[in-house]
Amino acid sequence: MVAGKTENRAKGKASFREEVFNLPNSLTFFRIACIPLVLLFLKISGKTGSFLAALLLALAFITDMLDGYLARRYASVTTLGKFLDPLADKILVSVSMIMLIPLGRIPVWMVIVIIAREMAVTGLRGIAVSEGIVIQASSWGKYKTVFQCISLVGLCLHFTYLRINFHMVGMIFLWIALALTVWSGWDYFSQFSRKVFVK
Repeated sequence: MVAGKTENRAKGKASFREEVFNLPNSLTFFRIACIPLVLLFLKISGKTGSFLAALLLALAFITDMLDGYLARRYASVTTLGKFLDPLADKILVSVSMIMLIPLGRIPVWMVIVIIAREMAVTGLRGIAVSEGIVIQASSWGKYKTVFQCISLVGLCLHFTYLRINFHMVGMIFLWIALALTVWSGWDYFSQFSRKVFVK
């Protein structure tokens, strides 16, 4: 009987490890590990540091799309993954934007608006869950994330490559991302207001 309990405990630990360190979650962990490296590369002056930071950010954003696909494709969606995936995205985007401020590559007010929106929507969804209200993920929010990612890669590159001013490209995409950020945030609050009043 003791042997049976030990065996079940061992199986439980193995199952837990497999769930935590499955491929989609491992990609999320990789994305989190990229954060300090991106900061480190941005501290290196000149094109080399900027290029390495942009490359790492691009890889991190690609894994973001890949881990979601793999989790759905192989039915390996976990509670941990649902928590870590959006958290890793928000931290990566927010920290990268904040790091670009002292480098003079991104306006402070735009960073404040984008981060404030993320905090407000996260708080709103938490309140909605506690009240039993389901708020559907906005498709505008997904587009917002894509434009944010492209803009950050461009702003990290910053310099001119192949006669392309990547800082200007990054700012163009950032303006679009900002508009989508505000609009998708308004969409979440509109959904919440409608369901509260209907209730």
